[in-house]
Amino acid sequence: MSAARHVAQINVARFRVAKDDPANAGFMAALDHVNAMAEASEGFVWRLVGDGNDATDVEAIPGDPDFIVNMSVWRDVAALEQFAYRQQDHRAVLARRKEWFDPIEPSTALWWVDAGHVPTVAEGLARLAQLASEGPGDAVFTFRHWREHLRETAAS
Repeated sequence: MSAARHVAQINVARFRVAKDDPANAGFMAALDHVNAMAEASEGFVWRLVGDGNDATDVEAIPGDPDFIVNMSVWRDVAALEQFAYRQQDHRAVLARRKEWFDPIEPSTALWWVDAGHVPTVAEGLARLAQLASEGPGDAVFTFRHWREHLRETAAS
Protein backbone atom coordinates (compact mmCIF):
# COMPACT_ATOMS: atom_id res chain seq x y z
CA MET A 1 0.00 0.00 0.00
CA SER A 2 1.05 3.56 -0.55
CA ALA A 3 2.69 5.43 2.32
CA ALA A 4 -0.18 7.92 2.07
CA ARG A 5 -2.66 5.32 3.34
CA HIS A 6 -3.22 3.71 6.70
CA VAL A 7 -5.57 0.95 7.76
CA ALA A 8 -8.57 1.64 9.99
CA GLN A 9 -10.30 -1.03 12.00
CA ILE A 10 -13.53 -1.32 13.89
CA ASN A 11 -14.56 -4.11 16.17
CA VAL A 12 -17.82 -4.26 18.03
CA ALA A 13 -19.26 -6.35 20.82
CA ARG A 14 -22.37 -6.60 22.96
CA PHE A 15 -21.95 -7.53 26.59
CA ARG A 16 -23.83 -10.70 27.65
CA VAL A 17 -24.90 -8.92 30.82
CA ALA A 18 -25.02 -5.21 31.67
CA LYS A 19 -21.70 -3.50 31.08
CA ASP A 20 -21.31 -2.56 34.75
CA ASP A 21 -22.11 -6.09 36.00
CA PRO A 22 -19.31 -7.63 38.10
CA ALA A 23 -19.10 -10.45 35.53
CA ASN A 24 -17.38 -7.95 33.20
CA ALA A 25 -14.84 -6.75 35.77
CA GLY A 26 -11.98 -8.71 34.17
CA PHE A 27 -12.56 -7.10 30.81
CA MET A 28 -12.96 -3.59 32.21
CA ALA A 29 -9.84 -3.99 34.37
CA ALA A 30 -7.74 -4.97 31.35
CA LEU A 31 -8.68 -1.99 29.18
CA ASP A 32 -6.20 0.62 30.36
CA HIS A 33 -3.27 -1.77 30.11
CA VAL A 34 -4.23 -3.16 26.70
CA ASN A 35 -4.89 0.33 25.34
CA ALA A 36 -1.49 1.49 26.60
CA MET A 37 0.11 -1.51 24.90
CA ALA A 38 -1.64 -0.61 21.64
CA GLU A 39 -0.48 3.00 21.82
CA ALA A 40 3.10 1.85 22.44
CA SER A 41 3.00 -0.61 19.52
CA GLU A 42 4.98 -0.08 16.34
CA GLY A 43 2.67 1.29 13.67
CA PHE A 44 -0.07 2.60 15.99
CA VAL A 45 -1.59 5.89 14.77
CA TRP A 46 -4.89 6.61 16.60
CA ARG A 47 -7.66 5.03 18.67
CA LEU A 48 -11.19 6.03 19.60
CA VAL A 49 -11.44 7.34 23.14
CA GLY A 50 -14.59 8.41 24.97
CA ASP A 51 -14.86 10.35 28.21
CA GLY A 52 -12.56 7.86 29.95
CA ASN A 53 -9.34 6.36 28.62
CA ASP A 54 -11.33 3.88 26.54
CA ALA A 55 -14.34 3.88 24.24
CA THR A 56 -16.77 1.85 26.37
CA ASP A 57 -18.86 4.97 27.00
CA VAL A 58 -19.16 5.89 23.31
CA GLU A 59 -22.80 5.23 22.43
CA ALA A 60 -22.51 3.65 18.98
CA ILE A 61 -26.14 2.54 18.95
CA PRO A 62 -28.45 4.99 20.72
CA GLY A 63 -30.16 3.37 23.68
CA ASP A 64 -27.89 0.31 23.71
CA PRO A 65 -25.18 0.96 26.34
CA ASP A 66 -24.07 -2.68 26.27
CA PHE A 67 -23.01 -2.45 22.61
CA ILE A 68 -19.41 -1.25 22.54
CA VAL A 69 -17.16 -0.16 19.72
CA ASN A 70 -13.40 -0.08 19.37
CA MET A 71 -11.76 1.74 16.49
CA SER A 72 -8.16 2.45 15.65
CA VAL A 73 -5.88 3.43 12.79
CA TRP A 74 -2.54 1.76 12.07
CA ARG A 75 0.33 2.32 9.67
CA ASP A 76 -0.48 -0.95 7.90
CA VAL A 77 -2.28 -4.25 8.36
CA ALA A 78 0.89 -6.02 9.45
CA ALA A 79 1.33 -3.65 12.42
CA LEU A 80 -2.31 -4.04 13.43
CA GLU A 81 -2.14 -7.81 13.09
CA GLN A 82 1.07 -7.91 15.14
CA PHE A 83 -0.70 -6.17 18.01
CA ALA A 84 -4.06 -7.91 17.68
CA TYR A 85 -2.82 -11.48 17.46
CA ARG A 86 0.76 -11.55 18.71
CA GLN A 87 0.76 -9.15 21.66
CA GLN A 88 0.33 -11.51 24.62
CA ASP A 89 -1.82 -9.29 26.86
CA HIS A 90 -4.23 -8.52 24.02
CA ARG A 91 -4.39 -12.20 23.08
CA ALA A 92 -5.29 -13.06 26.68
CA VAL A 93 -8.28 -10.71 26.52
CA LEU A 94 -9.29 -12.08 23.10
CA ALA A 95 -9.20 -15.62 24.45
CA ARG A 96 -11.81 -14.69 27.07
CA ARG A 97 -14.20 -12.71 24.83
CA LYS A 98 -16.88 -15.44 24.88
CA GLU A 99 -17.15 -14.97 28.65
CA TRP A 100 -18.15 -11.34 28.24
CA PHE A 101 -19.75 -10.89 24.81
CA ASP A 102 -22.52 -12.30 22.63
CA PRO A 103 -21.41 -13.34 19.15
CA ILE A 104 -21.83 -10.71 16.42
CA GLU A 105 -20.99 -11.35 12.76
CA PRO A 106 -19.18 -9.61 11.38
CA SER A 107 -17.63 -8.02 14.44
CA THR A 108 -14.48 -6.66 12.79
CA ALA A 109 -13.85 -4.74 9.58
CA LEU A 110 -10.72 -3.16 8.12
CA TRP A 111 -10.45 -0.52 5.40
CA TRP A 112 -7.89 1.85 3.95
CA VAL A 113 -7.94 5.53 4.93
CA ASP A 114 -5.82 8.45 3.85
CA ALA A 115 -3.04 9.22 6.31
CA GLY A 116 -4.36 11.78 8.78
CA HIS A 117 -8.00 10.74 8.41
CA VAL A 118 -9.77 10.00 11.70
CA PRO A 119 -12.72 7.71 11.00
CA THR A 120 -16.04 8.27 12.73
CA VAL A 121 -18.09 5.63 14.49
CA ALA A 122 -20.76 6.05 11.80
CA GLU A 123 -18.12 5.38 9.13
CA GLY A 124 -16.95 2.26 10.95
CA LEU A 125 -20.47 0.92 11.41
CA ALA A 126 -21.13 1.56 7.71
CA ARG A 127 -18.03 -0.47 6.83
CA LEU A 128 -19.25 -3.33 9.04
CA ALA A 129 -22.63 -3.20 7.29
CA GLN A 130 -20.89 -3.17 3.90
CA LEU A 131 -18.81 -6.19 4.89
CA ALA A 132 -21.97 -7.99 6.02
CA SER A 133 -23.85 -7.26 2.80
CA GLU A 134 -21.08 -7.48 0.18
CA GLY A 135 -18.36 -9.57 1.79
CA PRO A 136 -14.68 -8.65 1.80
CA GLY A 137 -13.11 -6.83 -1.12
CA ASP A 138 -11.03 -3.78 -1.92
CA ALA A 139 -13.22 -1.34 0.02
CA VAL A 140 -13.60 -3.32 3.26
CA PHE A 141 -11.92 -6.52 4.34
CA THR A 142 -10.91 -8.85 7.15
CA PHE A 143 -7.57 -10.14 8.38
CA ARG A 144 -8.30 -13.46 6.67
CA HIS A 145 -9.09 -11.77 3.36
CA TRP A 146 -5.90 -9.69 3.62
CA ARG A 147 -3.74 -12.79 4.31
CA GLU A 148 -5.35 -14.64 1.38
CA HIS A 149 -4.67 -11.65 -0.87
CA LEU A 150 -1.00 -11.69 0.22
CA ARG A 151 -0.71 -15.41 -0.54
CA GLU A 152 -2.29 -14.96 -3.97
CA THR A 153 0.01 -12.03 -4.75
CA ALA A 154 3.08 -14.02 -3.68
CA ALA A 155 2.01 -17.00 -5.82
CA SER A 156 1.60 -14.85 -8.94
